[in-house]
Amino acid sequence: MRYSLLDLSPVPEGSDAADALRNTGDLARHAEGWGYHRYWMAEHHNMPGIASAATAVLVGHVAGLTRRMRVGAGGIMLPNHAPLAVAEAFGTLATLYPDRIDLGLGRAPGGDGAVMQALGVQMARAERFHEEVAELRALMGPPDPARPVRALPGEGTGVPLWILGSSLHGAQVAAMLGLPYAFASHFAPAMLEQAFEVYRRYFRPSESLSQPHAMMAINVFAAETEAEARRLRTTMQLGFYRLRRGNPGKLPAPVDDLDAHVPPAAQVAVNEALRVTAVGDPAQVETQLRALIDTHRPDEVILTGQIHDHAARLRSFEIAADVMGRIAAPVAA
Repeated sequence: MRYSLLDLSPVPEGSDAADALRNTGDLARHAEGWGYHRYWMAEHHNMPGIASAATAVLVGHVAGLTRRMRVGAGGIMLPNHAPLAVAEAFGTLATLYPDRIDLGLGRAPGGDGAVMQALGVQMARAERFHEEVAELRALMGPPDPARPVRALPGEGTGVPLWILGSSLHGAQVAAMLGLPYAFASHFAPAMLEQAFEVYRRYFRPSESLSQPHAMMAINVFAAETEAEARRLRTTMQLGFYRLRRGNPGKLPAPVDDLDAHVPPAAQVAVNEALRVTAVGDPAQVETQLRALIDTHRPDEVILTGQIHDHAARLRSFEIAADVMGRIAAPVAA
């Protein structure tokens, strides 16, 4: 089983976007050494705590800092962009970094109504998502001189496309088009089991994929002790609570008493949304990751985790890689 890493380039309180982007580069170099297969970044707009808005630019930066690991978007919000522009951007990346670029696609706007207006996004495009994915695949497919508009660079690169989702719609699109599917179970796990079932049942083989390939996202907060890991996790719990209340900001520092910052009743909803999580010391994280994998049977996992302190974030992903290395190792005969 391959294990990958999703990095939102978080901007912690007390730092700025420049610090966040330096931390992303540092984490990516370490992640490659720890055996992570993919390193993905996501498109979010108007978020003070996330520095990955210009996702394609950041993909190129990380690809230039690494040598073997696949690098990509998890994902690009397709309704925000013309398929031709996406094909040209990722076709350029694939030309610079052959056989290393992934392109995950989502249909959400990646921001609120004001963001959609600023980007000139029309919600009706989300209803044509499957058509635009097919158009994008054709633009990056075999060269066709007869096409009135061609992606140059882009055509012939065959950049692997993934469909992202947190509901059944993405599962249906991925199945219909014969593409790999990544479920956002790290913050919206409610439909995980049903989405995987729909995707696998209705999957149609394609030129790019002969059988279904499903990835699940898992939050990881790992440290030397359970107490420290649970303290690290309060950053994401507090940040998610503020986001749900319409008050997004920079990534908050961890707290010793979460009850003093998030009402216990609200914690129930937060913890339910973030329940696909492994937290604790290395042994506890291994037990929890094995249980999640055994329950949902993904073909691949992608790990994430919003941690305020960069050194603690490095250590958490290092522990997680060590654990996943044991989980992924073949069993001796």
